[in-house]
Amino acid sequence: MTKHLLNSKLPYRCYALLALLGTSSIVFAQQKNYTIKGKVTDSRTGQSVPGTTIKLKGTNQSVSTNANGEFTLTTSINPGKYDLVLSNVGYAPTTTPIELGNQTTLTLAPSIQEDLVRMNEVIVIGNAVGTSRKVLGNAVSTVNAKDIANSNATSIDQALTGKVAGAQISQNSGNPAGGISVQLRGPSSIVGGGSPLYIVDGVIVNNSSTELLDLGGYSQNRLVDINPADIENIEIIKGAAAAAIYGSRASNGVVQITTKKGKEGKPTFTFSTSLKTSSLRKKLPYNTYNKTFVNTTATDLTQTDVTRYDYQDKIFQTGIGTDNNISMSGGTAGTKYYVSGNYLNNQGIIKSTDFTRAGLRARLDQDLNSWLKLGAGMNYVYSHSNEMPNGGMNEAYGALTGFIFSNNFIDPEKDQNGKYPSTTPVNVVKRTNPLEAINNFKFAQRTSRFIGNLSLQAKPLEGLTLNYILGFDNTNSLGTAYIPPGNTTPSYGTGYAQRADISTFMLNNDFNASYQTKIGDWLESTSGAGLTFQTEKNMSTNMKATQMGYGGETINNGVVIPTELRSDMNIFGAFFQQTFGIKEKLYLTGAIRYDMSSVFGSENRSQFYPKVSGSYVLSNEQFWQNSAINNVLSSFKIRASYGQSGNLTALSPFDRYTNYSPFNTGGINGIIPTDRMGNEGIKPERQEEFEIGTDLSMFRDRLGLEFSYYRKNVKDLLMNINLTPSTGYMSQYANIGTMTNRGMEFLLRGIPVLKENFKWNITAVYSHNKNVVNNVPGGILMYSAGFGQVAAVNGSPLGAFYATYFARNEDGSIYHNAAGLPTTAKVGKDSNGVPTGATLKKVIGDPNPDWTGSLINEINVGSKWTFRAQLDAVVGQDVFNFTRRVGDRDLYGGLAGYEPELRSEVPKGTSAALFSIMENWIEKGSFVKVREVSASYNWARPNAKIKNIRFSLAGRNLFSFDNYSGWDPEVNAAGQSNAVRGFDFVEVPLPRQVIAGVNLTF
Repeated sequence: MTKHLLNSKLPYRCYALLALLGTSSIVFAQQKNYTIKGKVTDSRTGQSVPGTTIKLKGTNQSVSTNANGEFTLTTSINPGKYDLVLSNVGYAPTTTPIELGNQTTLTLAPSIQEDLVRMNEVIVIGNAVGTSRKVLGNAVSTVNAKDIANSNATSIDQALTGKVAGAQISQNSGNPAGGISVQLRGPSSIVGGGSPLYIVDGVIVNNSSTELLDLGGYSQNRLVDINPADIENIEIIKGAAAAAIYGSRASNGVVQITTKKGKEGKPTFTFSTSLKTSSLRKKLPYNTYNKTFVNTTATDLTQTDVTRYDYQDKIFQTGIGTDNNISMSGGTAGTKYYVSGNYLNNQGIIKSTDFTRAGLRARLDQDLNSWLKLGAGMNYVYSHSNEMPNGGMNEAYGALTGFIFSNNFIDPEKDQNGKYPSTTPVNVVKRTNPLEAINNFKFAQRTSRFIGNLSLQAKPLEGLTLNYILGFDNTNSLGTAYIPPGNTTPSYGTGYAQRADISTFMLNNDFNASYQTKIGDWLESTSGAGLTFQTEKNMSTNMKATQMGYGGETINNGVVIPTELRSDMNIFGAFFQQTFGIKEKLYLTGAIRYDMSSVFGSENRSQFYPKVSGSYVLSNEQFWQNSAINNVLSSFKIRASYGQSGNLTALSPFDRYTNYSPFNTGGINGIIPTDRMGNEGIKPERQEEFEIGTDLSMFRDRLGLEFSYYRKNVKDLLMNINLTPSTGYMSQYANIGTMTNRGMEFLLRGIPVLKENFKWNITAVYSHNKNVVNNVPGGILMYSAGFGQVAAVNGSPLGAFYATYFARNEDGSIYHNAAGLPTTAKVGKDSNGVPTGATLKKVIGDPNPDWTGSLINEINVGSKWTFRAQLDAVVGQDVFNFTRRVGDRDLYGGLAGYEPELRSEVPKGTSAALFSIMENWIEKGSFVKVREVSASYNWARPNAKIKNIRFSLAGRNLFSFDNYSGWDPEVNAAGQSNAVRGFDFVEVPLPRQVIAGVNLTF
């Protein structure tokens, strides 16, 4: 038998297979089971570092340290020399060489060093594998949990203020639920929003600013639903490079948020609670003069005695708030969990206002086997807010609107019959008594929201990573309003009720694959590809009722006018990206993105967007490392990138069509077209961006600098242009405008003092952006949201104030007429130099700052004390003080600016003359604000049951150094509008907050 087999003519392939199987059996026979364990510590403090990933290089095997910094890695592998790679957020990656031989248990004591200036951070882009910052050819900013731990912010975007280079983050309203605008490297659209794309644990989340109720321009961001205490890390990706991976929704940049996860070890519980006070930082100087004119006739100077009232004391209050969080985390090597709950309640500084948020979050990560992982997360949030309308932008009711139009010599308190008097000159204009609004109006909003995700990660082969994420976000928001009959409002004397709701469902399916391999000794390759399908469904209703009956607060108690909207949007996208690393010095990346959106017509629905980038790490060159310069400049990288992207979501799903509205006449139902003509040929706005920059560290990584210069050009800009009356329509969307943003950004991190028991950390941020709009039809496009005083003007920045200005003499001084009053500039002058003809307008101000910056100092004394302070600066912006324009007018005269006219220091009629000269109300809005100040004391191991107690005292928006005459130059009555900025019309100012808190870990 044996002889027969040996003599048989088996194919040589069979002999080869037998030989291979024999070799394989020998290889497997050589493998041994090893256990590698130890404790990872901080090289400076000696403290354990939980959450550190330990990966056995050359394999798919990795573990993470538990809450005590301990780890155990078991593997079956051939004996030999290997490298353990240790990585953690905030620490530089460390490689520890090991040798596996006859001893099957290896105990280590590795330490890792803080990445003091964050030059070695690992960035995860596109839900794929982590990439070192040194590899990237474009700028990415990072903010971790420690950076926002003492911010005491209500929302994530509020916590990011002043911490990101290239980002202008401003709070538009001091209402307890905020109202935040975020722009990365300037605006990129006019009709579309300017907000970046927000992604939480792979889920594209809703951050809309839907104004369900007319509250004066203020509206909540839905990012306020997410608890900042649950955040682990935030990555901000700016420019067209972001859209190359995330698609057209990311044309304004990406904010990628990673929440906290469980760690291996026994259950760890944390509980924190804080008490907050919010107060008005500054009062408007009000009119205290005890006389007033009997009429507005310029020649009649007769006055009568009056008593002046301080309305602000009756409107504002010191609000009390509390923020409470509890969490539990832990797990085994294969199963990890994290559960948290939170409850927040903030009273506003306007009486009868507050915001309450309660939420529950859970996360489970399960290793199915050595190469397959499953993750699931959920977050349920319920929020409720009692609101106070301030009117002004659309409606004329509201507390602060009533305040600024009031004659403050009228006592606003209700009379003996419980009736509130009208506090405005009703023969001129009628507005609401502010105290009636506070005590009788009922405006509220509530939101119920569920965010969930399911992820699957597979590493079937060395270097190959497959990721699938299913994410969904379902938000239901409801607003209700009630104004009782017999009130002082100008429009709803018979009463008013409203119910408005919107339901938004967002779903994203993302599949990404990445393959890393080394080709020879000098070339590394990383290939990435991905597919996405996204859908967004919106359903909204709005029912308003007037002529209300007494006693009922719901809409069925009056005459109802209902409206309803429904829309669906679908997006499909695919990308491929290839990166080559040459000798760990030069990194080249190319990518292409394909997107389709149902928003646009079939001819313009599909778009391709390319991207290229490169980075050169000069400090990895041998000549650099061997020279004296390495002792000073320890790390130096130059980078450049170019990319294109498009805004497929600038329009609503049906904006390309001529829309029709239902109507009824004589009992017959029909439809009529709206005043905007459709345009099925419109296409996505397209932007291209070039960026160049450098990342460097000096003095052994004690000083780090990130610098970027960028130029972003937007073409095919969508504008709502005016049409001639002969078309039968008033406006139409068209691709006609262009826009340019160019600027630079710096981020400097330094560690002046670094000792075992003392650490001083300084971070400085500087951002400059110059925006210009061109190719506007007719050169000017006005915006109604700024009362017709804001426009897109050729050659000027978006949102420029375009309005009337002073007539001036030849020497440039302000012209005064025969009565001694200033006038507006006119097209001509008569022989006596008196302005005549039509009134002229021009650009009189720019709400966009010349630059923004921040300075953050943090000092750690031993392991117990931490002191932190953040100063934010906004320089060169103008603010349109519409509040002062009304309050200084003779008809109302509630502010101190009217007093000179009453005291005969200026001619009677001056305030009326100035009222129509808009240039007079443009003010410099530059400020330096003490944004955050905190001190905390850490008490470790107070007893056997409690691991740690931290006490903290903090302040937010404590002081503002500015020359602005209003409440606060950081304001915008138009809310999160992308075009109308810096418009101050009795919006709630940002409060001064003081917070005391305690945090326990056990």
